[in-house]
Amino acid sequence: MEQSKFWILPDDIAVESLSHCDKRLAKVIEKIGPIECSYHLDAFSFIVEEIVGQMLSNKVADVISQRLYDKCGGAITPESIERLSISDLRGIGLSNAKSGYILSFAASVKNEEIDLNRLKLQSDAEVMKKLMKLRGIGSWTSKMFLLFVLNRPDILPYEDGAFQQAFAWIYEYDEKPTKSIIETQ
Repeated sequence: MEQSKFWILPDDIAVESLSHCDKRLAKVIEKIGPIECSYHLDAFSFIVEEIVGQMLSNKVADVISQRLYDKCGGAITPESIERLSISDLRGIGLSNAKSGYILSFAASVKNEEIDLNRLKLQSDAEVMKKLMKLRGIGSWTSKMFLLFVLNRPDILPYEDGAFQQAFAWIYEYDEKPTKSIIETQ
């Protein structure tokens, strides 16, 4: 998947603002230093890979995604997905449900029920609403799209497991933090 790389630096205005407002977060930021990030240039393949990776370890998701790229001739596009059957997708390790979601998503893009290029012109709420109308795409996938495709940094992925673990560690919670706890911290 084609990506564009960038750095988040401790002296960026947004990072300094976070550090000023939250001393615990400031310590983490100081300890970690600059962070290399990337956003994805291909919205379609990003969403397909997110569907593939739902509820799987990164390692398993990477293996299945690579099999899908191979099955699609190296490029995951609506056209290359459209040539596949549920059986083809099941054969690379996808569940019946995920196979259906991917085929349905490809059809939605191909039939112009959703225009991924126009999403960048819409608000976060509008993007989430449009994406979540599609089978297999929920709040988490929509937020990942906003963060890593549209490069919108002001998204709070409170339902993300890694985010919850980091939050619990930084703020010393023994239990999984709820949305309300995260939002008020």
